[in-house]
Amino acid sequence: MFTNLEIQNKLEQILVKVERPGRYAGGELNEVLKSWENTKTHVALVFPEIYDIGLSNLGVTVLYDLLNRREEVWAQRAYLPWVDMETALRDAGVPLYALESKRPLAEFDIIGISLPYETLYTNTLNILDLAQIPMFSAERNETHPLVIAGGHAAYNPEPMADFIDAFAIGEGEEVIHEIVNVYQTWKESGEPRETLLKDLASIPGVYVPSLYEPVYLPDGRIAEIKPLVPEAPKQVTKRIVAQLPPPPTHLIVPSIDIVHNRVAVEIMRGCTRGCRFCHAGMVNRPIRERPVDEVITAIEESLANTGYEEIALLSLSSSDYSKILELVEKVSERFNSQHLKTSLPSLRIESFSIDLMELLRDSRSGGFTLAPEAASEKMRTIINKPIATEQLLETVRAIYSRGWTTVKLYFMIGHPSETLEDVQAIADLCKAVLEEGRKIIGRKAKLHAGVSTFVPKPHTPFQWVPCDTMEEIRAKQDLLRRQLRSPGLKLNWSDPRDTMLEAILTRGDRRVGAAIYEAWKNGAKFDAWREFFNYETWLAAFEHVGIDPAFYTHRQRELDEVLPWDHINIGVSKSFLSKDYQWSQQGKLRPDCREHCYACGILPTFAEQRKNVPAESWKCPEVA
Repeated sequence: MFTNLEIQNKLEQILVKVERPGRYAGGELNEVLKSWENTKTHVALVFPEIYDIGLSNLGVTVLYDLLNRREEVWAQRAYLPWVDMETALRDAGVPLYALESKRPLAEFDIIGISLPYETLYTNTLNILDLAQIPMFSAERNETHPLVIAGGHAAYNPEPMADFIDAFAIGEGEEVIHEIVNVYQTWKESGEPRETLLKDLASIPGVYVPSLYEPVYLPDGRIAEIKPLVPEAPKQVTKRIVAQLPPPPTHLIVPSIDIVHNRVAVEIMRGCTRGCRFCHAGMVNRPIRERPVDEVITAIEESLANTGYEEIALLSLSSSDYSKILELVEKVSERFNSQHLKTSLPSLRIESFSIDLMELLRDSRSGGFTLAPEAASEKMRTIINKPIATEQLLETVRAIYSRGWTTVKLYFMIGHPSETLEDVQAIADLCKAVLEEGRKIIGRKAKLHAGVSTFVPKPHTPFQWVPCDTMEEIRAKQDLLRRQLRSPGLKLNWSDPRDTMLEAILTRGDRRVGAAIYEAWKNGAKFDAWREFFNYETWLAAFEHVGIDPAFYTHRQRELDEVLPWDHINIGVSKSFLSKDYQWSQQGKLRPDCREHCYACGILPTFAEQRKNVPAESWKCPEVA
C-alpha cells in the first residue's frame, strides 16, 4: 500500500500529464486540514463523479461541515477521476486517495458514498476498484473500511446491495453521527465485523443488506425481503431531520471552474404539491422551512468566506416557501450593491407573483424557467399538476414584457395513459408561448423546450405502472421534432436508451446487481455521459446474468405485489400511494396538502422523530 508521501511524489509526475490537474490536487480555500494521527476516526466522503460536478453537491458539503466540527473526526473528499487520470493511476499502481491528506481510501475507517441517481452505480464500482477495496461487501473484513451509501437512489437500495455494507435511508445530518459513534465503539471492542453490521442495523434508518434475504416467487416476483437476525427490522424507516441545522458557510472554493461556482443555501426541504411522478416530492416529506434571517445570515457569511458572486436559493418548489417575497426582498436590499446574481429554481407557474419576478430582474440574462410537465388537461389531471393553459400564457406574457427574452419550458412524455394527441398538445403549447413572446418583443423572443421521458419511480403513486417502450418514446419524440422547427425555438430531448437503463436500475431488485457488476467489468462507467454510455454493453450484461429488462421496465405491477423497495418505509404509506394511483386513473385531482390533510402517513413517522421542535418550523398541516 502506498503511503501519502509516496502518493504525493507520484502525483508530481502524473499531474503535469493530465487534463485539469486541479481536480486532483486539493489545497482549495476552506478545505479542512487536521492531523491524521491525532484524529480518531477518518471518513472519506465520496461523490462518484468527476470533481467538476461533485464538489458543489450540497449533501456532501453538509456532511463535510458537520463531521469536521467533531474534534476526533476528520472528513475528507474523493471523486472519480476522469479517464486520463484513471489510466495514469492504474499505470502507476497508485490507489485512489483523499484530496486533503493524499491518504489511500483503503486506509480510512468509513467510506461514505453519495448516490443521488442510478447512473452512478458503475462509477461507484470503479471507485472501489481504484481504491483497491474489495468490490463485494461479503469479501471485506475487519481490515477494510466500512462502506456506506445514501442519497435519493438509496430509497431502493437493492440493486447495489451486494456492494454496500450499510445504507443510510433518508436525511443524513443526524444519522451520520450515530453511524460514526457505533463504528468508534466497535473499533475499540475488537469484535468481528458481523457485530458492527448488526449494531448498525439497530440504528433507526440504517439498512444492512447482508442481514436480509430476498425470497422470490416462481414467476420472478418477490415474495418477501426476509430479515435474518433480530437486529434487522422488517421495515427500515427513513430518517427525518426535525429542524434543519444552520447551513454550512465555509464552502470549499475550487481551484478550477466547475459546474456550479456559487453560494447554495437550502431554504426549504420537502414539497406538498403531490405531483404523482415526482420521487423527490414523496420521499422528502414533510415541509420544513429555514427562517428568513437564518438564510440571510448564511448568505452573508458564505460570501465573506468564499468571494462567490452568485447565490442559489434551493428547494423543490422555491415559490412555495411561505415567506419567499420577504426573503427575495431582503436578499435584494442587502446584497444589491454587490451586483450578485441570484437564482431561484423551481418556481411554480401558479404561485409566484409579478412582484417576485421584478425582484429577480437582475437575473434576466439566464432566461426564465417553468415546468408545466404536460400540456393537455387530461394529462395534467393524471399527473396531479393542474395548470390552466391560459394561466401559463398570462405568466409568459408577464415574463416577456418585463425584459426576459428566453422562456424555458420543461415537459415530460411517457406518463400513464398518454396518447400522441397529448404529445401534440405540447407542440401546440410551445408554439403558442413563442407567439405570445413575439407579440411583445418581436423576433427577440425565444423558447427552449426540454422534454424528458417519464420513469416510474419507487415510492410514488406511479410505481406500479410500466414505462413506454423504446418505439413509443421515439414516435412521440419524432412528432415533437417535426412540429417544433420554428426559428427561435430550441428542443432538447432525452435518449430513450438512457430512459430504459434508468428504469431498470431504479425499479430493480437485488438480482440486478449482477448485471451492474458485469457491465462494469466490460467497461461501463460514466453512464450519464453521452460519449461513454454504451447501451449494448448493458444489454449484453443483462443477457449474461439471465435478466430480461422488460420484467422491470414494461410490466404492469399488481397493487398487492411485494415491490423490491417495500421494506424501505419513506413515511408515506403504500396504501396512500395506491389510492392516489387509483385517483389518477379516475381523473381525480388531489389539491396541495397545505390546503387539506390527506393522512399520507408522514405524521406518525414524524411524531416518533420530532422531539421538541417548535410547530412553526413545519408547514405541513398534518404535523403542525
